[in-house]
Amino acid sequence: MPRRFPIFQFPNRPLIVSAMAGAVARVTRGRHSSHARLVSDLALLVWALEEVASGANWFRRMVGLGGAGYATRRLLGSARRPANAQVTPDRGPRCRVQARATPPR
Repeated sequence: MPRRFPIFQFPNRPLIVSAMAGAVARVTRGRHSSHARLVSDLALLVWALEEVASGANWFRRMVGLGGAGYATRRLLGSARRPANAQVTPDRGPRCRVQARATPPR
């Protein structure tokens, strides 16, 4: 590949923030995990939109477009889920979402 067609480069700030917040979301529970996931998804969306707007080449812009779609879907999916929802595993490949009567403290 020529140098003017970079496919991989060192991550920029929004991508680093997204990765760090995603790691925090995986090791915490409850409200902290939800907030960290939100920060991760928003940072990923910022990175993706930067790539779409000013990517180095067409491949990077397409990766940004895919990342924007992924982040948007995650953000809309978490917006539709009630705040007191709990995802519990079911018998099979799908998960069942149940709303709890009172949030845990």
